[in-house]
Amino acid sequence: MDNEERIYDLEFYKSAYEQEKARSASLAGRLADAKNEADNLQLQLDRIKNNPIWKASKPLRVAMHWGIRNFRRLKNLGGPRGIARKLRQKKIEAQAKRLHGTASFPSAEEAKRQREEKFERMVKFSILVPLWNTPINFLDEMIKSVIEQTYANWELCLADGSDEDHCEVGKRCLEYAETDKRIVYRKLEKNEGIAGNTNECLKLATGEYIGLFDHDDILHPSVLYEYAKVINEQGADYIYCDETTFKGDSIDNMITLHFKPDFAIDNLRANNYICHFSVFSRELLEGTELFRSGFDGSQDHDMILRLTSNAKKVVHVPKLMYYWRSHKNSTASDISAKPYAIAAAKGAVADHLEKSGFKNFEIRSTRAFDTIFEIKYEILSEDKISILIPNKDHVDDLRRCIESIKTRSTYDNYEIIIIENNSEEKATFDYYRTLDEQEKITVVMYEGEFNYSKINNFGAGFATGKYLLLLNNDTQVITMNWLENMLMYAQRDDVGAVGAKLYYGDRTIQHAGVVVGLGAHRTAGHTHYKINYDNLGYMGKLCYAQNVSAVTGACLMVKKSLYDEFGGLDEEFKVALNDVDFCLRLLEKGYLNVFTPFAELYHFESASRGIDVVDEAKAKRYEEESEHFRKKWRAFLEKGDPYYNPNFSLDYSDYSLRV
Repeated sequence: MDNEERIYDLEFYKSAYEQEKARSASLAGRLADAKNEADNLQLQLDRIKNNPIWKASKPLRVAMHWGIRNFRRLKNLGGPRGIARKLRQKKIEAQAKRLHGTASFPSAEEAKRQREEKFERMVKFSILVPLWNTPINFLDEMIKSVIEQTYANWELCLADGSDEDHCEVGKRCLEYAETDKRIVYRKLEKNEGIAGNTNECLKLATGEYIGLFDHDDILHPSVLYEYAKVINEQGADYIYCDETTFKGDSIDNMITLHFKPDFAIDNLRANNYICHFSVFSRELLEGTELFRSGFDGSQDHDMILRLTSNAKKVVHVPKLMYYWRSHKNSTASDISAKPYAIAAAKGAVADHLEKSGFKNFEIRSTRAFDTIFEIKYEILSEDKISILIPNKDHVDDLRRCIESIKTRSTYDNYEIIIIENNSEEKATFDYYRTLDEQEKITVVMYEGEFNYSKINNFGAGFATGKYLLLLNNDTQVITMNWLENMLMYAQRDDVGAVGAKLYYGDRTIQHAGVVVGLGAHRTAGHTHYKINYDNLGYMGKLCYAQNVSAVTGACLMVKKSLYDEFGGLDEEFKVALNDVDFCLRLLEKGYLNVFTPFAELYHFESASRGIDVVDEAKAKRYEEESEHFRKKWRAFLEKGDPYYNPNFSLDYSDYSLRV
């Protein structure tokens, strides 16, 4: 290397250093400003609280806050419509509980048919149950729920770690074992905890498939039959079903009905949604343990992450077939009483992420639940993001959108490409001229009739970033690290599109992921629509990143290489469903689409173009595009959205149950 090259390299690294230094200084300054503002507000608050008048007015404030809380509750329900929806949902749930409880058990004729059915593979299930001081009535109900299975090729492996004061547990088990040779019992010399006792159960097992069953829970009588069916029909090597928690003496006294999506890795990393009733091929255990003692309290989450990573075919049976008893000593009752379980869950997820190749991540509990996590992935490379914003007039919307990007984004390496489409107002072009001097903003001219797909495809041709972000002009950034929260997923090789959490101006939800088939047109709809911003969502879904079939194009990030490879948005969808179609094409080729609630924006929807079904012409156009979508994706629609349980209604966006 000669001196000239050395000088060039030195100048290059010096320039890069100065740029990074300037960027760090800018971020530090903004953080300092925010801290100063917070300190000033705290000072003002302290002065108010120390004021004698403030102290004397406490009774009035208590009454006022009571009124505000109840007003917010009504608002969170969505006003009169929301209250009606809540009442409807309670009525549906009451009916659904009847449908999914003992009423769902097979009739005598159906049970006989299931017992007599012969599969090509009559696999043997080994059901493992670690026992520890199990109440006898719980023990009886648990064992009987196995004995009453309509599929007969099973064995029940019981490893008993109960203490001397609970010797009746062993006596009762031996009584059952004498009458049914499929029941295998072993008294352990000492209690080794959940993990150790279950591993002892495994030593007793001789089956091809292993099932994990808690000592105080109950199985649906057809669950093994349904599992044998998907093993034969789909080659399943890991299987799970829907579940419910119940209290008291009857499974019909249900507290929570958990209807799950099909296998979704990002959901599983953030939340052990699979849980019960896990059954898997014994072959998946080769080279690994069943339960690891270091993860007691969350041993199932650790096991599920490891085994599903190696499984060839994970199958979800969308039927409520596991009944999880809630009582004072159970995790189902209160996981907060077992803080070790929270630490174990974080450890299990961390171990999985490391083995999956992730580094320098953070795992945080969310407001939904201590074991529902926000995962902060490392940004591997701060590549440029090209933000595409179509625009026709509505300069105030556009100005608000751009200013929010500039002032509220902590990620600095982006460009904004405004795609001008037939604006008519002088103020619009006056504003464009003010943007000419701004280095990161470009205005390009698209001439032709409005076609959202064509406009974005045209704008993408000017993009110089590694990532594209499709963004509506009627949005406004809320979360300062919104770009990072989307990029951490978009950078992954297995991810296609990433969507954000969008709110209307009144902080009700506009977008939290798309379900294909939802809504009156049976095309696609947004879940949790018009729910209040602070709602946790169904089973905490508004509090963790998850896999979905599609996200809205109002705020959608994707690698530019993928966008180009797939030909961008389908231009036959001029206005509607182009984003859903694009996401489904990605999904069809094996990519995951992700919704993250940690990138938040306002979306003052339809402010720029008007609601698409206001007049007859627009309604006709929407129906034509809907019909085209239904034809193109007929097979997908018939099968159903894999991330939306078929027990949910397609008429409502609030996870109401289908009855």
